[in-house]
Amino acid sequence: MDQKNFEQIYEEYKQLGEQQASNEMAAPQPNKEQIVAVRKNEDGDLIAFKTDQGRELDYITALEEAKAGQLAHVDVFHKYGRDILRSEPDGIKENNLDRLPEF
Repeated sequence: MDQKNFEQIYEEYKQLGEQQASNEMAAPQPNKEQIVAVRKNEDGDLIAFKTDQGRELDYITALEEAKAGQLAHVDVFHKYGRDILRSEPDGIKENNLDRLPEF
C-alpha cells in the first residue's frame, strides 16, 4: 500500500479552501448588505450589528434579514433551542462576527 502524507494532503486542502473563501468574500453579492461591525453586551455576547450601508440592526432583525437572504456572508443555525447568527464557516478567522470592530 502507498504511504500517504495525510498532513500534507490536508494542508493543501485547507490552503485551497482559504483561497476560494477569500475569492468568494471579495466577490460582490448584489442587493445584500454585509455586516461590518458589532455591538457586544457586558458578557461579550453579540447584541447588534452595523451594515456596510450604515444601518444598525438589533439581533432579532439581523436574524430575520439573514434568514431572508438579505445579509451577505452570514448563516443562521438552530442550537440550544434558538436561532443563532454566525459568519459563514469559510476558514478566515478575521471575518468572524466576534472579531469585527465594535461600534
